[in-house]
Amino acid sequence: MQGSSILETIAVAIIPVLYAITFHELAHGWAARKLGDRTAEMMGRLSLNPLKHIDPVGTVLVPILLITFTGFAFGWAKPVPVATRNFKNPGRDMAVVAAAGPGANVAMALFWAVVLRFAIGGDTGPTQFIAAMAIIGLQINVILAVFNLLPIPPLDGGRVLTGVLPPRQSTALGRLEPFGLPIVLILIVTGVLGPILTPLVQNVQQLVLNLAGF
Repeated sequence: MQGSSILETIAVAIIPVLYAITFHELAHGWAARKLGDRTAEMMGRLSLNPLKHIDPVGTVLVPILLITFTGFAFGWAKPVPVATRNFKNPGRDMAVVAAAGPGANVAMALFWAVVLRFAIGGDTGPTQFIAAMAIIGLQINVILAVFNLLPIPPLDGGRVLTGVLPPRQSTALGRLEPFGLPIVLILIVTGVLGPILTPLVQNVQQLVLNLAGF
C-alpha cells in the first residue's frame, strides 16, 4: 500500500476501532458495577476515553506484527479489573460480566449498520467517508464479538463457559487460562482459526444488517 492509502485507511478506521475496544471494556466494567463490584469504577476504567483501555503491546504491537506477517489481526485491550469476591454469585455474575463485552460489540455493530443504511449511496465526500467508517465499524465489532466468544479462557467465551459449567469442569477449563492466548495465537498463525470464524462472522454480520433494515 502507498503511504497515502495507509493514511486514508487509518483515518477511516481509527474511530470505529478505538470505540469498538472502548465500549467492549466499558461494558465489562459497567456490568461488574451493576453486580456489586466497583473496582473498575474506582480505577477510572468506566470511561469513554480510549486511552484508558489501550494496551501498548496487545492493542498496537501484536496486531501490527500479525497483519504484517499473517494478514490476520488479533490483539487485546487492557483488561478491566474485576474482584469476584464482591459478587453475590461469583460464577454466574462473572459469566454475565464476560458476556457484556461481546454484547456491547453486537450493539455497536447494529449502530454502525444503521449509520450505513442512511449514509450508503451518498454522493458527497463526507457521506462517503461516513459510509466507509460505518462498514469498518460493522465489521470490526462483529469480528470482536465472535472472536471473544471462543470458549477458550481468558477470552470472554471461556469465562462465560467457566461461570456456567459444574464446579469440576469449570475448574478444569480455568486451568487453561495461562495458556489460552498462546493457543489462540497458534491457531491463528497455523490458519486453523480462519475457516472456523469466517462463516460465523458472515452469519452474524448478515443478521445485524437484516436487523438494520437491509
